[in-house]
Amino acid sequence: MALWRIRATVDDRPGYLSVLTASLALRSVNILAVQVHTTEEGAVDDFLVDAPDALTEADLMAAVVKGRGRDAFVARAEAEGLADQPTRGLALAGRLVHEPDSLGESLVALLDATDVRWRPASASDGPGFHGGRMTLIDPAGGCLEVLRALPAFTPAEFARAQALVEVAASVHRLQREQVSLLLPDGSELVLRPAGPDDLPAVRDLHEECSPATLRHRYPGGVPGEARLRRLLEPSRGVTLLAVAPGGSVAAMATLLVEGDLGEAAVLVEDDWQRRGLGTVLLRRLRAHAERAGLGAVVAHIASDNVAMLRTLRRLGAHAFERDGAMVSVTMPAARETPAPSA
Repeated sequence: MALWRIRATVDDRPGYLSVLTASLALRSVNILAVQVHTTEEGAVDDFLVDAPDALTEADLMAAVVKGRGRDAFVARAEAEGLADQPTRGLALAGRLVHEPDSLGESLVALLDATDVRWRPASASDGPGFHGGRMTLIDPAGGCLEVLRALPAFTPAEFARAQALVEVAASVHRLQREQVSLLLPDGSELVLRPAGPDDLPAVRDLHEECSPATLRHRYPGGVPGEARLRRLLEPSRGVTLLAVAPGGSVAAMATLLVEGDLGEAAVLVEDDWQRRGLGTVLLRRLRAHAERAGLGAVVAHIASDNVAMLRTLRRLGAHAFERDGAMVSVTMPAARETPAPSA
């Protein structure tokens, strides 16, 4: 027995697929997997089959034609084709997370393409496909042309390719947002956006903080696990983590957005305090607020948190409103530019 890939278009009408499968069965062809791609011309059926060794490409093509298939494509297949398409797509997405520069190779594997070519983008470029040529926007810049002789690409394959590109774009975006930070005392950390997988490390951060530090950050009480999860992925805004060389989280800064106002809060583990880390995190939160077009950033600070109040003053906070043991501090999202001298 030998593995073959067969693709053919049939009329999208009840019973037509069974006619094609019956024609293959008469030649002792065992269908191992089938995918149906809906197109304007009809249903494109993609089979992975196990056929007797005596059958040739011409024999299989004749069986397809007799089964009312048209625009047929028949080619030998490899054992890798036994993996179903969802499994293949998930495996390639996982590869992109660890190897973001492998997008071209991943597209070749996903689409059984013959080549992927990169070229600079022009004003007329846009994602799409025609025949055996597919154009995708490269997250790193430019365009990717995916090529194969036969069969022609289908809308389902284009949608899969777009989903893979979106995974690569997310990885590239995270890489751009990740920066190395050198503190004045020579300590080096990595600043990056938080994600759901950071929950255990963030939980450890809270356990390492003193009661006073936690009270300054959470006047209403330390949040439970459900709220911590929401803080790691705010629906609007961003949460940043400062990660030490060993992988532990030294600090966490959150900007929650409501309307045109952002609410900032920072938690710095005790051993990392008074080393400039809180100042860096607040500056990056304000920069995010500026990019998002917010008017101002507010922070609610315990009145005895003198160090944080002093830091906010240095960053340009101009409104301090005290309410009992709390002080609401407002600073402009954009850094003010000094007026030109007369």
